[in-house]
Amino acid sequence: MTFVESDIDAIAGFEGRVAVFVTPDGRMDPLARRVNRLTKGAIARLIEDAPKAGDAHVLAYPNSMAAKAVDVICLDRKCSVAEARAAGATLAKKRGTDALLVCLNNHNKLDQVALGLALRDYRFDSHKSDAETKDSRTVTMMVNDPEGVSAKAEPLLAVAEGVFFTRDLVNEPANVLTTTEFAERLIAMRGVGLEVDVLEEDKLAELGMGALLSVGQGSDSPSKVVVMRWMGGEDDSAPLALVGKGVVFDTGGISLKPAAGMEDMTMDMGGAGVVAGTMRALALRRAKANVVGLVGLVENMPSGSATRPGDVVTSMKGDTIEVINTDAEGRLVLCDVMHYAQETFKPAAMIDLATLTGAVIIGLGHENAGVFSNDDTICDAFLKAANAENEGAWRLPLGKAYADQLKSRIADVKNVGGRPAGSITAAEFLHRFVQEGTPWIHLDIAGVAHVKSDTAHAPKGATGWGVMALNRLVQNRFEVQ
Repeated sequence: MTFVESDIDAIAGFEGRVAVFVTPDGRMDPLARRVNRLTKGAIARLIEDAPKAGDAHVLAYPNSMAAKAVDVICLDRKCSVAEARAAGATLAKKRGTDALLVCLNNHNKLDQVALGLALRDYRFDSHKSDAETKDSRTVTMMVNDPEGVSAKAEPLLAVAEGVFFTRDLVNEPANVLTTTEFAERLIAMRGVGLEVDVLEEDKLAELGMGALLSVGQGSDSPSKVVVMRWMGGEDDSAPLALVGKGVVFDTGGISLKPAAGMEDMTMDMGGAGVVAGTMRALALRRAKANVVGLVGLVENMPSGSATRPGDVVTSMKGDTIEVINTDAEGRLVLCDVMHYAQETFKPAAMIDLATLTGAVIIGLGHENAGVFSNDDTICDAFLKAANAENEGAWRLPLGKAYADQLKSRIADVKNVGGRPAGSITAAEFLHRFVQEGTPWIHLDIAGVAHVKSDTAHAPKGATGWGVMALNRLVQNRFEVQ
């Protein structure tokens, strides 16, 4: 996306789609008036019946212009952030594969229009032989103050790039995004300023991460933990720790999943994807905060060396875990990475993200992530951030009665507590590995990480849910002012 100065000749000669804006009371933006003159009053005639906010009308092949179409978008000058983003998303949906020229004077939420356009304009077509080239899908925004608007939009577009990074990871097939390839893509983020280290299986064994290693031992892909650091805050400030489940493919292991729908389990690394995208966004916008991102990368496969139901494994913390169901593997990955994060970084707060349970989809559908926390202050701050970014999140309870469902006859704890309250007992399993005094949030994103239909700001598939909410939480609570 580029920002350029107003130029009527450039508008007249543009060969893609041109977008202009009007208000609900029928007033045209100054640039819209110029296009109206080019079209001999066609826009004025189009909006004679007062348009409603959010309306979008199309003038196909307008006279005196080279454009394929002029899109006329109705946007109030006093619109909300959500309305501005929705207007941008509308432009992205209408333009298809055409180059787009957006003509808009310096609206007070032009940066949010740009963000909405960018988010909805995402495509994952790298495995299609007939994919459109990026050059044919350029977006140019014609404004009065391109440098000023660009400076304002830049941090938002950095967050959008973080969202895209997450979507790309979650959309990738498992034969491409192996644990090794995932780690390589994270290592490449040293190029944007992140410190990145990879802990290989021998180091994980030395650390005692028996729970995490038990998940990947049936696969030929080596298990890994990748640690990303962005230390943009004060030197002595404890970091926020983000921990992500990175199961690059989940067959269920010996507790094999049904065949129908198993192809969707390429998205079971969604939590790690969100952590990676958030870290990228923070680095790109040079956030004045200390944040560490840790992801456990494994593949859960059935084989002669795979963990069996009934096995007992030992976590890094030292707790023994009876594995009742090998398809409840994400919590085994997270518990070791969470313990390592706390022992190594002494974080000010810790947030883990995982496509953890099908039960959360039964409870909340695809509209909200499940939120669990031991600390009202940090939880309220996250919910406020998620609401501001229109990323659905709903808090669910914790409690001893749920934790008691995890009691094991032969070990310290078992990895499942039965069907009742499955998302809550999974959260209580993780709660066991949170050290006293650490504010903690668990986000079960199984219903929101990957969806079957278009959303307001994403085509069907990976959504990138959580990157914007976590970025805003960092801004609001952890960034040096």
